[in-house]
Amino acid sequence: MPIDLVRLSSLDLIRGFVAVGRRMSITLASQDLCLTQSAVSRQINALEEQLGVKLLVRGYRSITFTAEGERLFRSADGVVQQLQEVLGEISTKGVLRPVMLSASIGVTGLWLLPRLSRFQKLHPGVDLRVSANNRVADLRHDGIDLAIRYTTPSAAPEGATRLFGESIVPVAHPSLGLKSLRSAQALSNLNLLEFDDPQHPWLQWSDWLGARGWTDAKPQGVLHFNQYDQVIQAALARQGIALGRLELIGPLLDQHRLVIVAPPKHKTKTTHAYWLIQADAHPREDVRRVAAWIESEVQASRPRMQE
Repeated sequence: MPIDLVRLSSLDLIRGFVAVGRRMSITLASQDLCLTQSAVSRQINALEEQLGVKLLVRGYRSITFTAEGERLFRSADGVVQQLQEVLGEISTKGVLRPVMLSASIGVTGLWLLPRLSRFQKLHPGVDLRVSANNRVADLRHDGIDLAIRYTTPSAAPEGATRLFGESIVPVAHPSLGLKSLRSAQALSNLNLLEFDDPQHPWLQWSDWLGARGWTDAKPQGVLHFNQYDQVIQAALARQGIALGRLELIGPLLDQHRLVIVAPPKHKTKTTHAYWLIQADAHPREDVRRVAAWIESEVQASRPRMQE
């Protein structure tokens, strides 16, 4: 049975509880709310006293829900999210609301940035803001409208749009004078530019060389980088050869700033692809425009991707 409106808990207490539940941390929740940790703790205690039940179990550097807490959070989180969205719409009525697009640092630097000038010419009235971060954001809670994600079909969220797959191929600056790599010995006077990402071994030279039976290759040296765009920047600076993600570096190949230096049957296809994800199933008009533009850019680059 619903309680009377006069007995409904204060929104401040509910907001504090939701903030803690979203982060499962009083410290992080206090940062989100711009309050002290003790103030947030007092809000939780006050809500528990008002309801007469425990909502959270506090352990050593950990927080978990009680059964009652989990039930309350599932309901309260959705209600607070709706309030955030409605109040945000009301408070920005008549004011240009930016479209927030999230993508990894590599996708942003190599695929998005070379194309953004075209978007600005087509849609000068849309305020598009790009969040370049390798952290996987929670779209709704982090205020992200659209995200480009690199994942497998089975892990892609429901409703995501597949943009393009991925082909791996060695590339280098044309001034190095390389035509193709036909044997392991061809690497003896070259530096390999390595992307240090153990989660994706197919982007590393050991995997590429092993697939060709070239495990005995002895390159001149190996330069390591923790961001993929740094690998490509090093290739542009004539530091060695890189494993190029063909769909991301298409403009650099078209401009002959990089060339493919692969053996016959050179492309390596991966199971991963790039997907466009929308936070809202029914986005506002500006978000739809950005999504449509991204898809049109993908279509325009199909000839390069299908080579």
